[in-house]
Amino acid sequence: MIADHPKRPVDAAGSRVFRRALVTGCLALAACLGPGPQPPAAPVATTPGLVCPAPVECPACAACPVCPVCPPAAATGTTPPAPATQTLQPAAFADLPGWADDDHAAALVAFQRGCRVLARRDGWRDACTRAAGVSPSRADARRFFESEFAVRRVVNPDATTQGLVTGYFEPVLQGSRARSARFAHALYAPPDDLISVDLTAVVPEAAGLRLRGRLDGRKVVPYYTRAEIEQGRAPTAGRELLWTDDPVALFFLHVQGSGRVRLENGDMVRIGYADQNGHPYRSIGRWLIDQGHLRPDQASMQGIHAWARANPPRVAEMLRQNPSYVFFREVPAAEIPPELGAHGSLGVPLSPGRSIAVDPKFVTLGAPVWLDTTHPGTGQRLARLMMAQDTGSAIRGAVRADYYWGIGADAGREAGRTRQQGRMWVLLPRALAPAGG
Repeated sequence: MIADHPKRPVDAAGSRVFRRALVTGCLALAACLGPGPQPPAAPVATTPGLVCPAPVECPACAACPVCPVCPPAAATGTTPPAPATQTLQPAAFADLPGWADDDHAAALVAFQRGCRVLARRDGWRDACTRAAGVSPSRADARRFFESEFAVRRVVNPDATTQGLVTGYFEPVLQGSRARSARFAHALYAPPDDLISVDLTAVVPEAAGLRLRGRLDGRKVVPYYTRAEIEQGRAPTAGRELLWTDDPVALFFLHVQGSGRVRLENGDMVRIGYADQNGHPYRSIGRWLIDQGHLRPDQASMQGIHAWARANPPRVAEMLRQNPSYVFFREVPAAEIPPELGAHGSLGVPLSPGRSIAVDPKFVTLGAPVWLDTTHPGTGQRLARLMMAQDTGSAIRGAVRADYYWGIGADAGREAGRTRQQGRMWVLLPRALAPAGG
């Protein structure tokens, strides 16, 4: 398993929306910031059964790549592809393997937390109101879900029903509020020169998409890379939150996006995601494999730590393969109960063993999801009702889930071993369920 898939941010990818934003004015920032616009695929007019995408206008700036233009479909004599498979297909509670054996009361508590956000949405409000009055018994919780929701099987565009299940967790680092010979690696708050541009006003469907950069004279240019930040080029002096003793553990804190730091006096400090430098994420696990340092089955978090301990002179080189860099904030102790995880993308604390990250293009953020997979390393069935309360830039696809294991080393071991196939069913309020049952 390549363990270092990022949890934050999910708004720095070169997407269709991003390309359209470029077309609207070739903003100096948007032209080449972060991953930037990707050239459209080469024309496929000569491939039977396929047609080219609609021609894409290119921004009129020298820094942008030249976009090839496909001939119109009518000129190629091709036929349009068949419609994609319907993602959500009617199903029933009887189709859910192990449904009767789950602790529905635990799932209900996680759903009630999500209602802090869901209750403001049409179609979810009534279910959230009724959830507040359900007793904490398993039987009553099960009746609630069965009466309020309709089941929909999640199906991939190619009509398959299985997909990848991975895991993530909240790491605990050792640290200090003061720099020392032992604690020499800083966690930074966002620097003052980091600029974020919100595209929502220009492209409404870009809500939540932010581009990062910095001013260079009157120009907005990409922000510093990880290597440049670590070399001292960014104005991070005075922005140190804490110091830690392990650069690889700190890197995985960047990957996870949130965590905790245990201070020398035993106090625990929660750290949350604040911002990111806007550069694309690159996997150090993949780099180690490509360099021949690790086999694919060794590229887990534990395997990467082991390689780093055996090769201390090359640790900095390895970490700098990923230009993405995350900045943090200190989370007040009263903001989140200690047994819960950091806020996920839904805006509520994550519940260990009951929250997953999903691709919101296919699964409604906040919805209950029945996940049928296996325990990592044992092959025993793991089937339970989860809440889709988070997203991640590596979580892409319809049947795709990232299982939140919880906090600390034990959760980290489980997360690091989680890489198996699974199936998913989403529960939608009956008023919102697509036609068909």
